[in-house]
Amino acid sequence: MTYEGMMAEVIRIHGHKGDFIEAYLARPLGAGPYPSVVVIHHNPGWDEDVKEIMRKFAHHGYVALGPNLHYREKIANNVTAPEDASAAVRAAGGVPDERCVGDIQGAVDYLHALPYSNGKVGVIGYCSGGRQTYLSACKVKGLSAAVDCYGGGVVMSPEQLTPNQPVAVLDMTRDLSCPLLGLFGAEDQRPSPTDTARTEQELKRYSKIYEFHTYENAGHGFFQADRPGYRQHAAVDGWQKVWAWFGRYLA
Repeated sequence: MTYEGMMAEVIRIHGHKGDFIEAYLARPLGAGPYPSVVVIHHNPGWDEDVKEIMRKFAHHGYVALGPNLHYREKIANNVTAPEDASAAVRAAGGVPDERCVGDIQGAVDYLHALPYSNGKVGVIGYCSGGRQTYLSACKVKGLSAAVDCYGGGVVMSPEQLTPNQPVAVLDMTRDLSCPLLGLFGAEDQRPSPTDTARTEQELKRYSKIYEFHTYENAGHGFFQADRPGYRQHAAVDGWQKVWAWFGRYLA
């Protein structure tokens, strides 16, 4: 009989500019070495759903680390609920891209330093975290693979740019440093199928390694089983594609 176990806990890591931020770590119990994944939470925040995803990765033999990108707003506003911290972030114009890159870089560096790491780190994100995954794949060092799950806002017009998001992530595609998997819903409007097609054009233009899959009868958030947008056919097949992608590039 093969031993099976995992550990999951809240820890502190160094993020942007050396700030201490909280993160959730889930890992198999064993000597390893294991591949690692940074899990970027969705717009509703660093909640139970994203922690469950990290435990799922640990069950499948990955070390998963999810930094709380809303941690500073949580502390500044003295709130504990993820939805309250998320509301504070939205009121402030969203997570600044520069800060996001610094926090994800801190998470990647933390994973690389673990004694049970195999030296390969991927990144996956959902909703706003999908956009931040694309951003990270262009700006964060040390990544070997990325998975964008219906990340809205990769394609942005000049009118949509803000002080916190001053450059369209699509315009960073030249700097994409690792293979990218994208999973989308045909009924989504952010990103829309038109946005997805535009992103593919840029990836082809710069000869990047990527795969995009769009599911019919699925919209935004089709992975989330406790929400109305859940679509079993897309979620089940999407997970199989995630395991295959990370199995190919992180093993």
